[in-house]
Amino acid sequence: MVGRVEPLPASREGGTRMGGEEVTRVQAPGKPKTVNINMGPQHPSTHGVLRLKVALNGEIVEDVECVLGYLHRGSEKLAEDGTYLQFIPYTDRMDYLAAMQNNMAYCLAVETVADIKVPEYANYLRVIAQEINRIASHQVWLGTWGIDLGALTMFFWCLRDREEALALLEQMCGARLTYSYMRFGGVKQDVPPGFRERALAWVRYMRPRIDEYESLLTKNDIFLLRTKGIGNLPKHRAIGYGVTGPMARGSGVDYDLRRDEPYCNYRAFDFDVPVRTDGDCYARYEVRVEEMRQSCDILEQALTRLPERGPYIAPEVGERAKQNRLKPPAGEVYTRVENPRGELGVLLVSDGSNKPYRVKVRPASLSNLQPLPEMVRGLKIPDLVATLGSTDITLGDVDR
Repeated sequence: MVGRVEPLPASREGGTRMGGEEVTRVQAPGKPKTVNINMGPQHPSTHGVLRLKVALNGEIVEDVECVLGYLHRGSEKLAEDGTYLQFIPYTDRMDYLAAMQNNMAYCLAVETVADIKVPEYANYLRVIAQEINRIASHQVWLGTWGIDLGALTMFFWCLRDREEALALLEQMCGARLTYSYMRFGGVKQDVPPGFRERALAWVRYMRPRIDEYESLLTKNDIFLLRTKGIGNLPKHRAIGYGVTGPMARGSGVDYDLRRDEPYCNYRAFDFDVPVRTDGDCYARYEVRVEEMRQSCDILEQALTRLPERGPYIAPEVGERAKQNRLKPPAGEVYTRVENPRGELGVLLVSDGSNKPYRVKVRPASLSNLQPLPEMVRGLKIPDLVATLGSTDITLGDVDR
């Protein structure tokens, strides 16, 4: 390093530092240089295959560039090459932590353009599946974010409690992650005997577990220092970036599609939409924890009111789809659902054949990732990790 060498200042006792020996330091001329480093694309704190090009001045983040595309699989183009039914499994792989909502958004689009009526019993099963999946998704987020912040216990607790959620989803559809449960006009199959009782028992089990999560973090001094005032996103900027879901509600945007544009039979349930106004990591944490409680309320109502039996799918529609004879009339629709990360929209264009002419997905994660550079400028590297984790993105949802 080139610079001017000068002695260290004398101590208050009148001697020089380091036991009286003369110690020198190197003072580099001018402003410290900006250093560019890569975080990812293979890195646990990026929560997926995401590459961040970080410009650092010392430990201060000057700028961040998000490099995407490592998980791009051309899902939207693949939709045009198969029948309507054949695209359902692809939706599971986009946001693989919220496959039920992905199924739902696509099936809702097809049902809208084809004017398909869904039996009430099937709507109850759809709501139950989505809310169990919402809690399971939030548990993955909270557990992995806990690791980012050094709270390893939170990861073990969340994954412990998520096991029963996955067991319930497996009873519904036979899978634990990529479900392919939704069908045009209903769902793939009915729930087995004893499902209602087991699900209600899990809801009763989860309520004190959510309190337990909060006992570890909500008033923890270290957690507060790591999240309060970190990663701020004001309300007007959240709206400008198109941020949705818990991330937007943490910035004061009081909007939830389940309440404001209800689908399935969400209008029949009584639940609150948690909103915070601080717009920091802590606010987003509070919103998601409270959302788990609200999902428990919805599940309890849905399971209690669930009829003993009923048609779980519109029979004629299901049979036509199986035989690839489902041909919606020509038209164009846009439908959207409340994914655990925010608004998941599907633009569907039908040309009257048994294959979609065009499918365009509006993912929640991509919009929620966009303001990251603005949120972390001037912070330190650990704050960047905390802020990125608080966005709860899924890279399969970003890239598709």
